[in-house]
This record gives sequence, C-alpha cells and structure tokens, in this order.
Amino acid sequence: MADLKISALTGASTPLAGTEVLPIVQSGSTVKVSVANLTAGRAVATAGGSFTDNIIQSTALKGINFTANTNAPGMTSELLNWYEEGTWTPTLSFGGATTGITYGTQFGQYTRIGRQVTLVAKVVLTSKGSATGLAAITGLPFNAAANVNSMTVVDPASSFSGIIVGGATLLSIATDTLYFLQQSLTDRTTMSESNFGNTADFRFVIVYTV
Repeated sequence: MADLKISALTGASTPLAGTEVLPIVQSGSTVKVSVANLTAGRAVATAGGSFTDNIIQSTALKGINFTANTNAPGMTSELLNWYEEGTWTPTLSFGGATTGITYGTQFGQYTRIGRQVTLVAKVVLTSKGSATGLAAITGLPFNAAANVNSMTVVDPASSFSGIIVGGATLLSIATDTLYFLQQSLTDRTTMSESNFGNTADFRFVIVYTV
C-alpha cells in the first residue's frame, strides 16, 4: 500500500474500542501497542480544565484521592468514593409491629457523601393502629456503622404535632432503626404508642455515618 499523508487517511470511528494499535519505538525497536495500553496504569496529570459531560466512575469504591493534603492525626481515609441521593420510606412501628398504622404522608429523602448520610423525613398519620411498645422508624437507606449512636434534637413546637412529650424530642440511631426518645431536665426516656395521637405529624433531619 502506498504511503499516505495523515490528512488523506479515513477517519477512525469514535469512540475508540481500545483494541486499535499504533506503532511506537521501544528500546530501539518499532513495536505495536494498543490504544487501551497507552494509558493503562498511568496517572494522568492535568493543570485543570473543564468537562462537557459526566465523569464516570468505572470501578466501585474508587474515587478522588486527597492524600496530597496534610491530614489530621486520626485520619483513616482520604478517598472520596461515594455520592448518592434519592428517596426512602420512613416506616413507623411500635414494639416492632405496624398493625393498623396508616399514613396521609410517608416521605423521605437522603443524600450520601462519602460515609456521611443525611436523612430528611415527613410523616403524617391517619391512624396509629393497635400495636404497642417502643416507637421506632425503619426503612433507612443505609445501616449506621458499628458503635455509631448518632442523636439529633428535634424541636417539638415546629416539627412534631399530635405527639405528647415531656421535654425535648430526640432521635437515636442503632444500625437500621431510629428510636424516639424524650429528654427532660433530669432524665431521658423512650417513647411508645402512648405518646402518639392518631393524627400525629412529624418531620426531622438526621445525619449519621455508615
């Protein structure tokens, strides 16, 4: 085949498959290398830039590595490898049962950045049903990490309606369940079906670690 100028060659299809080969000189010999092997295992350095499309993570648990930063003494990871947002369904139970509980509104949203999860929820009951026992919320999108007992204080005046409390309302997380607590000046006690009216209305935001 006669030699051709590059400008005279037929254009390649895009995107490239990675199996295409190019000639290179290696250790004084001309050899071939695939397009996929040109950057395999090589770090790509850049002084910055912009993108017109998404940056797609091709391998799970790989992400942006911040090891160039000076870390705090307790550092365990400098890799940002997770972002996710979506909805979840907060489900109320008493003593682990949901017998007869019905909802006017049962809605939740979540955002996960790295190991931190932020939950938002709004629940409006039309009936609290007939179950009895410890009040709890299940349906969390991610389980809390071992030994995490994240707790948030909820203002009952603006966030809780139709729920009888003897102080500040607390939400405590244990693995995959949120528990309702009430905090008085001297004590912290669990909440049960007796604290909830048939039209109880509550909303909350809680942040925890997975």
